[in-house]
Amino acid sequence: MSDPFGPIRVTVTGAAGNIGYAALFRIAAGAMLGRERSVDLRLLEVPQAVDAAEGTAMELADGAFPLLRNITVTDSLETAFDGCDVALLIGAMPRKQGMHRSDLLAANAEIFTAQGRAIGEHADENVRVLVVGNPANTNAAIARAAAPDIRGDNFHAMMRLDHNRAIGQLSSRTGVSADKIARVTVWGNHSNTQVPDVDHAFIEGVPARERIQDDAWLDGEFASTVANRGAEIIKARGASSAASAANAAIDHVRNWVLGTPADDWVTIARPSHGEYGVPEGLVFGMPARSRDGDWHVVSDLERSERVLRLTEATIADLEGERDAVRALGITI
Repeated sequence: MSDPFGPIRVTVTGAAGNIGYAALFRIAAGAMLGRERSVDLRLLEVPQAVDAAEGTAMELADGAFPLLRNITVTDSLETAFDGCDVALLIGAMPRKQGMHRSDLLAANAEIFTAQGRAIGEHADENVRVLVVGNPANTNAAIARAAAPDIRGDNFHAMMRLDHNRAIGQLSSRTGVSADKIARVTVWGNHSNTQVPDVDHAFIEGVPARERIQDDAWLDGEFASTVANRGAEIIKARGASSAASAANAAIDHVRNWVLGTPADDWVTIARPSHGEYGVPEGLVFGMPARSRDGDWHVVSDLERSERVLRLTEATIADLEGERDAVRALGITI
């Protein structure tokens, strides 16, 4: 297959991990960027995991993907991000037993400052960056601050997983396929303070609250299940979400590059410009549509008193993370 535009250079950090492994083969197959665009994959890992990433590279080569033009495995930030067009920042320091929240933020601040700086120095000036590693919203803000010459709106945190989880719950409740559920929003942080919102959602063209007619479930069990789904998965399988996280990352970038349906929107998290009263610079989940390769936040949605109250709590959650990072001497 010929590609007149040349391959898109995609960097995946934490490439030997479960999420990276689940994503890479689908990227190579064209699920993220389209079936007409070839890809040049760069797999970034820490030195002790390079051998595992090399094994993944062997499997990618053995897959004989027509769109896959090149694979580079490296522990060098400069090599990984050189000319990068799309970066999936998956690798992060996980929270370990006995680790305080401040310790987690400090460890990830070091990782994402280094990666953000490398992106600013070596990536394409229009690079699209999606941060998957948690705490994703604050890590995205850290990476953005370290790359001041890259457009701030090009740094996103992955809240598409929360968005997809909300659609999945609505689908399970109603028996309606996911593609017939539209205009769901998840406000705020990728944490248990997030605010799943169906007040503007439709299920088979019918307003979600009219279709389900159970406000107690929508405002209670549904919202709680979506917000705490990650913890429930860890409890059930003994490991965090991997395939669903990889799928959400692919969904997010695909819509970013190829657009969203005209009558729908999805949840993205990028630095706020003050929309809906969210403090500027907080990487915050909001409804948005993608057109011509750029995202546009859906404006002027009415929000219930409940959503407004809960949104204040998720703002406070993000401000607490921001202030903890600032206490480390990092301005975000």
